[in-house]
Amino acid sequence: MKILISDDLSERGIEILQKEKDLTVDVKTDLGHEGLLKEIKHYDGLIIRSATKVTKDIIDAAKALKIIGRAGIGVDNVDLDSASKKGIIVMNTPGGNTITTAEHAIAMMLAMSRNIPQANASMKEKKWEKKKFTGVEVFHKTLGIIGLGRIGTVVAQRGLGLGMNVMVCDPFISEEKTKTIGVKKVKLEKLFRESDYITIHCSKTDESKHMIGEEALSLMKDGVRIVNCARGGLIDENALCEAIKSGKVAGAALDVFEEEPPSSDNPLLSLDRIVCTPHLGASTGEAQENVAIDVANQMVDFFKKGQISNAVNVPSMEFDLLKKLEPYLVLAEKMGSFLTQMVEGGIQEVTIKYNGEIVNLGVKPITIHILKGILQVFMQTEVNVVNAPYLAKERGIEVVERSSTEAEDYANLIVLEIKTDKKKSHIAGTIFGNKEPRIVRIDDYRLEAVPSGHMLVFSNKDVPGTIGKIGTLLGENNVNIAGMQLGRVAPKGNAVSVVNVDSPVPEKVLDEIRNLPYIFYAKMVKL
Repeated sequence: MKILISDDLSERGIEILQKEKDLTVDVKTDLGHEGLLKEIKHYDGLIIRSATKVTKDIIDAAKALKIIGRAGIGVDNVDLDSASKKGIIVMNTPGGNTITTAEHAIAMMLAMSRNIPQANASMKEKKWEKKKFTGVEVFHKTLGIIGLGRIGTVVAQRGLGLGMNVMVCDPFISEEKTKTIGVKKVKLEKLFRESDYITIHCSKTDESKHMIGEEALSLMKDGVRIVNCARGGLIDENALCEAIKSGKVAGAALDVFEEEPPSSDNPLLSLDRIVCTPHLGASTGEAQENVAIDVANQMVDFFKKGQISNAVNVPSMEFDLLKKLEPYLVLAEKMGSFLTQMVEGGIQEVTIKYNGEIVNLGVKPITIHILKGILQVFMQTEVNVVNAPYLAKERGIEVVERSSTEAEDYANLIVLEIKTDKKKSHIAGTIFGNKEPRIVRIDDYRLEAVPSGHMLVFSNKDVPGTIGKIGTLLGENNVNIAGMQLGRVAPKGNAVSVVNVDSPVPEKVLDEIRNLPYIFYAKMVKL
């Protein structure tokens, strides 16, 4: 496997990759966009930092690329949609610069509070303006943190250490976690209204762009101070400038900007009460080495073990969790493929119901494997766990998940329903023992079928002799039966059978089966 490093990376990270016998590593940091466009077709992996822009045309030109590793947190410089649709994993290294970025946010807050940059500039001009730079204490002030991820958590801990009252807004964080840290969880409007300091530690999305704009600023206390060491664009820079000029905002400390580097006429650079640094959040020697080591190890784990860590476009799993989920991932893919081969018409909706302890392990990876199994049946392009959700969405397939920790018939049960433009059909599956997948229900019929290899599935009126006739037909055509499961609602009602066979049933034999009395349908499924 060939890996290209297109941005500066610590030698420690490069050494980790070079030690692996099956990996070839090329370091080419001066390619530029056109150079990368020509070179990328030769590589299976790409490692970048913030300089390289992985645009749609780069991804389109990548013939063998399987994974992009970003040494750092932000992946704004990668076209995630294009990468995901093509099945390319994009991963980052969120842990490597957590402490560094959090420390920078705290340093910016303190520097802004005590006018340190301005006082330093004055001293360098040989001035002594002690009264001019009177500051404020952070002790007993309220610190509002937007986003309680890794960095936000460290900032919260440091804020508590400074004697601040800390409140946080993060809809994805539980009350239990905030109580454990010792902070108060509040809604965003309350945070805006009551904070003396506001620091942002969330990602930039369509929803979060300009989250601090005119409306948000109008809700804030007079004299509020704002810190942004996360992403440019989270703050409406024009609105912030006006709020600074009016005195509504007492100060701001910005490490990131909507345009980087900001243009020379950007008013942020000329306002005395705004402290600016050139995106230094992760710029320490320790952090650069940490992210290089992390991205190198993640690349090795992917190419050598198939393990995905810190992916931003596919659920990542720790090794222990993967071991527990693996049998269900296999089952899920088989269930998706099985039912898709059984139904007729265009798929409109996929509903997945999870019951039992499996819910506590996290069902998102299972859902993705179900979609992969479904799409592989009729898609001409390669389908994998990265692009399956995107391909389903492109085709207008609605995906619905429902979960309950209560057991239903089995300790763990997955029920898959597919709605087409003709009808709804469903199957249920579980794991026997530790690793044995079973289909335990087809529509209303209970059975215990092994989802493997070539499978003849037929439905019939439950009358004597039907199965015998089918067995005779198979034998006469040299199709050996490996196993069989029968499900019926009641004696002499209707029945469904799943017959595992060693070779495909020829189409002409299938037609003969379909023409037998009392047969409703007969289909071949291949897993």
